[in-house]
Amino acid sequence: MGKNLKQTATFKATPHEIYETLMDERKHARFTGGEAKISRKVNGNFTISDGEIEGRNLELVPDQKIVQAWRYNDWPQGHYSTITFSLKPTKKGTRLTFTQIDIPDDKFEDIKQGWIDYYWNPIKQLFSR
Repeated sequence: MGKNLKQTATFKATPHEIYETLMDERKHARFTGGEAKISRKVNGNFTISDGEIEGRNLELVPDQKIVQAWRYNDWPQGHYSTITFSLKPTKKGTRLTFTQIDIPDDKFEDIKQGWIDYYWNPIKQLFSR
């Protein structure tokens, strides 16, 4: 149905700090520049980027893993991809392994670049010490 994406990024922050940056509404809004409403419960809903993106939490393991059903509002009705953030401590911070499965083919390149431009680079800047 769609394409799959895998990316990795390394941050000068603890897994706890990265988890909180992704899951805390205020912190998420700070690095993306868009309003975020994020449930911290499994099966809880979220909207981010001023409502352009919405979904539901599928699995939450604090400081280790976030799995979400995720979609842009211009995707085909009812189409969700599954994203996974896996966090592992390193000597200098955190290695994040990211996967997103079932991205609509015509959206793949934008999504692939979007994670770099709107997530990994701003989070790196947030924690540049």
